[in-house]
Amino acid sequence: MLAVELERYMHAHIPLSKAMAIAVASIESDAVVLTAPLEPNTNHRDTVFAGSASAVAILAGWSLVHVRLRAEGIGNRLVLQRNSMEYLKPIAGQFTARSSLEQPERWRQFSAMLIRKGRARVGVLAVLEQAGQLVGKFAGDFVALAENNAQDLSRKRPSSP
Repeated sequence: MLAVELERYMHAHIPLSKAMAIAVASIESDAVVLTAPLEPNTNHRDTVFAGSASAVAILAGWSLVHVRLRAEGIGNRLVLQRNSMEYLKPIAGQFTARSSLEQPERWRQFSAMLIRKGRARVGVLAVLEQAGQLVGKFAGDFVALAENNAQDLSRKRPSSP
């Protein structure tokens, strides 16, 4: 997948990414790098809003898993199960989020489990940088559901009264 394709996909399917002006800087086999400008992600102190920083980190992690599964031809629904975010410094301008697998050596086990069981979890890390300085750290667990498994789950939800 090319960076421009991922960016188009995100903007079409995750509208917040377009509103935040997130761009895909690069896609590598072991990392995805996203960028975001200060505007429109500013807070009342003219620095990046913490929720925006977190959202960019989450999207970087999601993008890495999405791209890797797509490259393997494994259809899925990918959701964030849990995450933590550490804010190290105020972000005063454009910033990047670079994602990587928490345990790259376990990727094969993750994809095999997804194929075999229809569900698998993988840990992803992301570092946020601004002007060459580390400004934040993200850690999260993403759960992938096989397409048929995800459809079965949505059918089992109780209907609203």
